[in-house]
Amino acid sequence: MTTHTTDYQADMQAAALSFMQRHQAEHLGEGQLLFTRALGYLTTSLRVPQAMAEKLVTRAWGELTSANQPYRLDLEHSSEHTVAIVDPASGMTLAVPVALIAQHLIDTPKRRRLTAVS
Repeated sequence: MTTHTTDYQADMQAAALSFMQRHQAEHLGEGQLLFTRALGYLTTSLRVPQAMAEKLVTRAWGELTSANQPYRLDLEHSSEHTVAIVDPASGMTLAVPVALIAQHLIDTPKRRRLTAVS
């Protein structure tokens, strides 16, 4: 990915985050609606291609909803089947199987907290 493309995506992700921060109070408890509006904002107002907008809004959503969380994802040490999560306060890295995440968040309807991206 070129620097220009990286800068563009960073700028569009920042625009999505800013949009969601401005409109978050309008959608308390309606995360999916806020997500959908941010997606529409990027694709319609800023003319970001749909697939890229979905990726960038998803990342911005993660920033918005996890800003005060201490844990961070370590992409360098993660794989397709294991997610490395770092606790900066303790310095510990936790290896979490993706199957366990799916079992507790995705495959359990009462615990769904994820936003679907089509």
